[in-house]
Amino acid sequence: MTTQALLSVAEARDFLLQRARTNSQKTENIHLMRARGRVLARDLVANRAVPPHDNSAMDGYAVRLADVQAGVTLPVSQRIAAGRAPQPLAVGTAARIFTGGVIPPGADAVVMQEDTTANSDSVTFNAGVSLGKNIRRAGEDVEKGTVVIPAGTRLGAAHLGLAAAIGESYVDVLAPLRVAVFFTGDELCEPGETLSVGKIYNSNRYWLRAVLEAQGCAVRDLGVVPDSLAATRLALADAAATCDVVLTCGGVSVGEEDHVKHAVEREGELALWKVAIKPGKPLAFGRVNKADFVGLPGNPVSGFVTFLTLVSPFLRKRQGLPDNTLLTAPSFYKSEFTWDKPDPHRTEFLRVKHAQNEQGETVLKLFPHQGSGVLTSMAWADGLVELAPGQSVAVGDMLPFTPFPW
Repeated sequence: MTTQALLSVAEARDFLLQRARTNSQKTENIHLMRARGRVLARDLVANRAVPPHDNSAMDGYAVRLADVQAGVTLPVSQRIAAGRAPQPLAVGTAARIFTGGVIPPGADAVVMQEDTTANSDSVTFNAGVSLGKNIRRAGEDVEKGTVVIPAGTRLGAAHLGLAAAIGESYVDVLAPLRVAVFFTGDELCEPGETLSVGKIYNSNRYWLRAVLEAQGCAVRDLGVVPDSLAATRLALADAAATCDVVLTCGGVSVGEEDHVKHAVEREGELALWKVAIKPGKPLAFGRVNKADFVGLPGNPVSGFVTFLTLVSPFLRKRQGLPDNTLLTAPSFYKSEFTWDKPDPHRTEFLRVKHAQNEQGETVLKLFPHQGSGVLTSMAWADGLVELAPGQSVAVGDMLPFTPFPW
């Protein structure tokens, strides 16, 4: 493949994924309180059952099935709250039991309190009960020895709760992917600074850091690099020496002040730099020392869309996530808009929002301005529609919608 090859979106994505080296050699053992969003390094195996004992699913009375029928009154022989060890249930008695309480030996059902009439030291049953009624069995949720969370899982709130339920306070996770970012363009200023003629605020820095951190990456921000080949080469070498991936915004086109492409070629190697995507097109990918390099286009929407569709799956694979989690399958909804000027050569990603129409159907609305510099389209939208090259859209067409991951 030459650096001048124009790749389809699918080809570019496959190309990146094939070159995504899993960051699996470095692991950390961390407390559950700090593990949200991290990628599990090894299968988490339950060393105990959950729940550990048969327990009551509700407040009521633990009984022997043979002792109970409608109208029978039994003495209450013990009281079992959650966290208390019960005594064996004496024949011909009932045990007052509360939700989560351990079922006493000998009991084989729980009658909920709504089906009883309680007295000071006895209880009358207003209905019969079936075997095992209202009992949660030991191991009903998790059996001892089973894999409760497979390696490669990005840990969310439910995973952390499940790890705690089996008694694990620490988990082995992959070291976070270290991503260095810098931005090129002498026209860039930071928010809060006074703009002079020709200057703009550096919006790319803020959305890019946000999406990287949301994806669980450890970000090193080198800020804005002056528009010179020497400065760009120094920044690349510095970033590649300390991080797994280097990401830039801008400077990957062919203009006289676009130095990133040339800097990568001098410091390392460049694999591709043009993709048939709209908004977008210039995308640099290569290697600087041991670090992967990705150069996003400088227009904020172009960079945002390119990151979501191509770079984010690449980073997820580098983070050690399994292949079936790298891409989000789209949902199909009716279009409420027309698109009659499709690009004949590039895959287009339209910024859309899904909403309910008057008939209660979920439909897709189009942001009216789809330019590559219109960042308001990303803030307004909640997802993207992917159109094949040359594909037009009529009202009512079923379109593939992929929601934003935030």
